[in-house]
Amino acid sequence: MATMQQTVIPQLRMTDAKRSLKFYVDKLGFEVDWVHQFEPGFPLFAQITRQGQTLFLTEHTGDCQVGGAVYFIVPDAAQCWSDFEQQGVVATNSITTMPWGTLEFLITDPDGNRLRFASALEKPA
Repeated sequence: MATMQQTVIPQLRMTDAKRSLKFYVDKLGFEVDWVHQFEPGFPLFAQITRQGQTLFLTEHTGDCQVGGAVYFIVPDAAQCWSDFEQQGVVATNSITTMPWGTLEFLITDPDGNRLRFASALEKPA
């Protein structure tokens, strides 16, 4: 089965690009695809990607507000949680089996945006 290209890119507000990019890159393993700034000292806009999942991060006050949320579907939430813990990330809500059949955890970025990572549980045979 061919991998489908992501067709929606969530956008999150950041108030300090240096701090936010450090968190997303060093702690969560995202890569910076590109950044844009109209000129030095102006707000930064960045595209970041981790394992095929892309986000926009923006310092522009008119783009969106802090406190957004993104739901990431990942192959193995337990492994993802372990990887983040090894980088010193403390989950806002630890890994939990949800009644709707997923394993999920929640982390919060430096600006208060909520990032939930989930994977489907194996269905019994």
